Amino acid sequence: MNWVILIIGGLFEVGFTFCLGKAKEASGNLAYIWYSAFACCLVMSMYLLIKATQTLPLGTAYAVWTGIGAVGTVLVGIFVFKEPATFLRILFIATLIGSIIGLKAVSSH
Repeated sequence: MNWVILIIGGLFEVGFTFCLGKAKEASGNLAYIWYSAFACCLVMSMYLLIKATQTLPLGTAYAVWTGIGAVGTVLVGIFVFKEPATFLRILFIATLIGSIIGLKAVSSH
């Protein structure tokens, strides 16, 4: 169950970076709404990371959490914010995903 909590926390990390990107594009009151969503996602992400690390190894949990956030943020950048999807970006995202899976596989919990 704590792996599920950690994955959801990683998705909230993607959420707060998405909100940050949308706030950057917005103006006026809409920007404040996106910044508020950013703060909510940030708090939820940190809370879920804290909950997950109560039973999972800290180093593994943190690496998986940041990996989910990094991969998700790059994918959101490519698909939502139209950032370039070069061969090397995709290669390194795949490498990061493989590393996250490897850390999960060798974890004792």
